[in-house]
Amino acid sequence: MSEEIVWLTIFVLSVFVGIEVISKVSSTLHTPLMSGANAIHGVILLGAIIVTAHMDGVGLAVGLVAIVLATINMVGGFVVTDRMLQMFTRKKTPTAGGAK
Repeated sequence: MSEEIVWLTIFVLSVFVGIEVISKVSSTLHTPLMSGANAIHGVILLGAIIVTAHMDGVGLAVGLVAIVLATINMVGGFVVTDRMLQMFTRKKTPTAGGAK
């Protein structure tokens, strides 16, 4: 069995495991789970940048595409987490007479 087939099999199995794990998470845990995932994704993104710096040719192109997509995913995760946390903040009530 070639090495590429082994890596493809590991990737496909990890996708199925990830989908199964995330689908079992209750809705009350999504915000902490997303915050932790975003922190881990930042470390993974840094590793991808370091690895891509040592590539050339097709590996460099694939690495750059992966870095762009990972960055979009991480920033979007932080935006969604911020919006979810804003739902739990208290709104400021205006004071009498318009004073601040």
